[in-house]
Amino acid sequence: MAAPRYILHYAPDNASLVVRLALEELSLPYRTHLVDRRTAAQRAPAHLALNPAGLIPALETPEGPLFETGAILLWLADRHGHLAPAPNSPARGTTLKWLFYLSNTLHPALRMLFYPSAYVGPGADDQARLRDRTRANILRCLEILDSHWTPGEAPSVLDLYLGPMLRWLQLYPRDSDPGWFALASFPRLHHMSLMLETRASTRAAQAAEGLGPTPFTAPQAPTPSEGSAL
Repeated sequence: MAAPRYILHYAPDNASLVVRLALEELSLPYRTHLVDRRTAAQRAPAHLALNPAGLIPALETPEGPLFETGAILLWLADRHGHLAPAPNSPARGTTLKWLFYLSNTLHPALRMLFYPSAYVGPGADDQARLRDRTRANILRCLEILDSHWTPGEAPSVLDLYLGPMLRWLQLYPRDSDPGWFALASFPRLHHMSLMLETRASTRAAQAAEGLGPTPFTAPQAPTPSEGSAL
């Protein structure tokens, strides 16, 4: 077996899940390094040398470390094919615009929903108002995505990015009203999530991170063998 070219710095059920799925889809040799969020290891000097924003994931490559989930996805697709149209393909622009929409619009909205104190401080009322507005914004984003999503038989960078975010919307924050979001209300995105659950890449992630039998369509709280999913 080839020696690992890549080292994925990850935490269970974090944004690193997206990169793990891509590495598995591409059948690339890699190994993982746990970034233990319980001890704030993402803000330790060793991790900051890889990702100066103090976030997860980081991917060590032969050309140096990469961070930002969307950038890692696009870099892997360009280097190894299959997950995105080639730079000279007529379909390239469509993939890029939706990849940046996921990275710049939907993903930051999830961070606001999950970590409202980072945006409005400790006040409970301010956090509640931000969560209400953010839920409404997320639902509008998903309506746009569902109306334009093109289903495929195999996943692209877009599917691999969106699938985990749909999972997290059904699970987090754990004290939220579970009725505000229903995946079945977005039929194309639901179909895409079902497709992801048939992939060997998903099975590998399930085993590694304790994601349960239906990680995207009916997710359960993760039971990772190591680290924290919080």
